[in-house]
Amino acid sequence: MRFIQIGRPAVAFAPARRTLLLSRLSSGGRSYFNHAAFAEDFMIATRSLIRRHTLTGARLTSSRPTSSRLTGSLLTSALLIGGLALAAPAGAQEPPREPAPSIQVSGEGRASVAPDMAIVTLAVTRMGDTAEAALAANSAAMRDVLAALKEAGLADRDMQTSDFSIYPRYSQPDPNRPNGSEAQEPKIIGYQVSNGLTLRVRDLAKLGALLDRSVKLGINQGGQINFTNDDPKAALEEARREAVKDAMQRAKTLSDAAGVKLGAVLSISENSLRPEPVPMMRSMALAKEADSVPLAAGENSYRVTVDMRFGLVQNP
Repeated sequence: MRFIQIGRPAVAFAPARRTLLLSRLSSGGRSYFNHAAFAEDFMIATRSLIRRHTLTGARLTSSRPTSSRLTGSLLTSALLIGGLALAAPAGAQEPPREPAPSIQVSGEGRASVAPDMAIVTLAVTRMGDTAEAALAANSAAMRDVLAALKEAGLADRDMQTSDFSIYPRYSQPDPNRPNGSEAQEPKIIGYQVSNGLTLRVRDLAKLGALLDRSVKLGINQGGQINFTNDDPKAALEEARREAVKDAMQRAKTLSDAAGVKLGAVLSISENSLRPEPVPMMRSMALAKEADSVPLAAGENSYRVTVDMRFGLVQNP
């Protein structure tokens, strides 16, 4: 049993203990939880190794080659353990850091603007004894409608066929059929053709007159109107500024109430919502009675929400 001094009262250091330390050190520090434990074992093993070679070398001073071999062995061992010590920080595990204090809030902003465009859906429906006859009647009416729309100033890019359908019409069961009598199978009595049209009207002042003329030329179905904006960029930018301002005000209120200072902005994200279209339905039959269809466009409201996260600074 040998004793060594390592800056504190001497402790017993048996060969088995030295072997265990060298084994743990040879793992490159991976078996240690922190640098302090690794460094302590490293110093113990190094001093023990130096003392061992020193004592052994003192007894063998008469043999120079043996002393040389011991010195080389000592140097090699010291370099090996020193290399492990340098590698230890890479393999050692550091305790996880606590996240910095922060606060996350949401803000909302709105901006209202008058619409500058209307999206209108119309349709021409015609019936005939045969599919060919119904189609011919429908096509003739739609050609007149398209010509009138172009004459009113609508560009080709603002007119689009949105739906086309053709299907048979069946006879209805006789409501006066006696009870118990055999039901008659439905029979085809004709055909119906429908041709839908979607319009983008950019001059709202002409919208009422345009609808009136279209109905007189053959439009007899549809009439849904959605008021919107061709370019809502300016309204959305205003809503964004309002949303950020709202979020910052909320964060300031919360931080003041908690007794901390509001730090830098750490993150920000946006969710913009287009205005939900408010459809305006009107009977085409009623429109025929007026010289121009009366309409009210109102305003569109654009809404933007933002999520913001701020750092927090503790008051001194």
